[in-house]
Amino acid sequence: MKETTLKEIASKLGISITTVSKALKNYPDVSEKTKQAVLDLAKDLHYTPNSFAVNLRTKESKTIGLIIPEVMHHFFSNVINAIIDEAEKNGYLVIILQSNESIELEKKQVELLINKRVDGIIMSLSNESNFDEHIKEIINRNIPFVMFDKISKLANCSKVLIDDQKAAMSATQHLIDKGCRKIAHIRGPLNPQNSIDRYIGYKKTLDKNQIPYDPKLVYTCENVTFQEGLDFAKQIIEEHPDVDGVFAVTDLIAVGVLSYFNDHQIKVPQQVAVIGFSNWFMSQVLTPKLSTIDQPSHEMGVASFNLLLEEMHAHKENIPFTPKTLILETSVIERDSSKKL
Repeated sequence: MKETTLKEIASKLGISITTVSKALKNYPDVSEKTKQAVLDLAKDLHYTPNSFAVNLRTKESKTIGLIIPEVMHHFFSNVINAIIDEAEKNGYLVIILQSNESIELEKKQVELLINKRVDGIIMSLSNESNFDEHIKEIINRNIPFVMFDKISKLANCSKVLIDDQKAAMSATQHLIDKGCRKIAHIRGPLNPQNSIDRYIGYKKTLDKNQIPYDPKLVYTCENVTFQEGLDFAKQIIEEHPDVDGVFAVTDLIAVGVLSYFNDHQIKVPQQVAVIGFSNWFMSQVLTPKLSTIDQPSHEMGVASFNLLLEEMHAHKENIPFTPKTLILETSVIERDSSKKL
């Protein structure tokens, strides 16, 4: 179906294109009768303004792009909701894209957002991504840009994150304080920075407490799935039956661990204490309820958008902007899975 143009409306009403444009924008120098005639005809002809032409004049699209690894993950769904709420309050629409942890898909999505001339981009990197060319392209084009959660330390852009090392140290120390001395760590994939930092935090805490580090007690996920939690729990018990604590990189992995332990009559926390990471809502409805690290997902979404908004305003006013890094606080949530009787 052919799109209606201002020229077509002007021709049918016998007025100039400029008058039609002014009438649609409610300019005071156009009579109410003409305005109403233009609005009525525009409605009848299903006229919609050319947003690209508007962009050229205002240099704004009033849209931002959001790229995340997974939409269904509870942490990211909370971030999405927070960003959408903040964007709506400020008159922005959000284009949400899911990379599925694929750098190739992520590259295409960045290209799409650049071509759409979005006003800014918020992004949590895929497991395969770091400071790659498509990330450099965003920065080189001077597009307002905020990374959150899964970030690249090399990228000169604003970031919103937690101190993953500190949080992992708190989780590991919590197990040690409960009497655990042989603690297995189910870590994330080798590349993402947050996975690396949580692993480092685990190692540092063992060293601080003079507990020997054993690489055989570290199990590495490929996709961070419930099934991996089940499989690694089985491996841990078969290979190290005297393990008395498990620190899982996410709650989803910890849920798999608890499921295996429950099915095989391994008492939690009496035999093995378990702690996860992120404070997923499911962690409170399990038996036993899962101890975890509270990761402030809603606050991260709010902070990410507001930091982007600050940069977009600076960009619009041609004011220099220095990237900022916000580090949000985490805390240990103690529940039944780590309470020693």
